Amino acid sequence: MLVLISTVLAIAAPSLRGFVYGRQTADAAAQILALTHLARSRAAAQGSTHRLNFDTEEGVYWLTAQQAGAFVDTEADHGRRYRLPVGVTVTVQTPLEPEPSAQVLYVDFYPDGRSDQAIIELAGGEEEEVLHVACESPSERFRILTPSREPRP
Repeated sequence: MLVLISTVLAIAAPSLRGFVYGRQTADAAAQILALTHLARSRAAAQGSTHRLNFDTEEGVYWLTAQQAGAFVDTEADHGRRYRLPVGVTVTVQTPLEPEPSAQVLYVDFYPDGRSDQAIIELAGGEEEEVLHVACESPSERFRILTPSREPRP
């Protein structure tokens, strides 16, 4: 009986690894989407601009808040730095072109409920999945889109 269970687990393990690995891009997109919603609500509640920052070379992202003209790390748990899963990359596209040497890109969220237009592209995982966390106009909320621009269920 133990041999049978061991054999079944040995056969199933590679496909389970693929399932978990395949979810990494979607999970990262969901986490970034949640941070965009948090940044928008915090900006409105606190009356200050909040920023979702991306260090594309290091694969980390975090929230900051504007205080006295400078952006500083937020004090609560949501101010911590999040790391993209291994093999997942991020690019940030906004209507404003960043400086060529910019390593940290960002999206701003304003106290009036608006935000920068942006497409945050996540690519990677075992199946090379590509997802966009996008806001197509300043008054809309961010949402997850497939590259064909259809909302993801």
